[in-house]
Amino acid sequence: MAVKLRLVRMGKKKQPTYRVVAAESRRARSGAFLEIVGTYQPRGLSAAEPETITLIDNEKVLRWLQQGAQPTERVAKLLKTSGALDMFEAAKAAKAAGVAQ
Repeated sequence: MAVKLRLVRMGKKKQPTYRVVAAESRRARSGAFLEIVGTYQPRGLSAAEPETITLIDNEKVLRWLQQGAQPTERVAKLLKTSGALDMFEAAKAAKAAGVAQ
């Protein structure tokens, strides 16, 4: 079972909001998912606030990444912004350094 971290579209017409979810790669875009790990609003409430990343649970994301889940391109950018991807890379580097010693 290949797991991806990807976006599921929600919201009204022309006012999208997305959930960041862990889902099987073969499932439909808005189909069944395993776990919700965050939300994303590409359109802010005003022109001064262009986008909002709300509540990405870095611990859940790290757990899924350590189990081999692959983020899509857009989700990888969101995780980089939230800091989860950097935490995963640091943990992976620390684990590799610990194994090498």
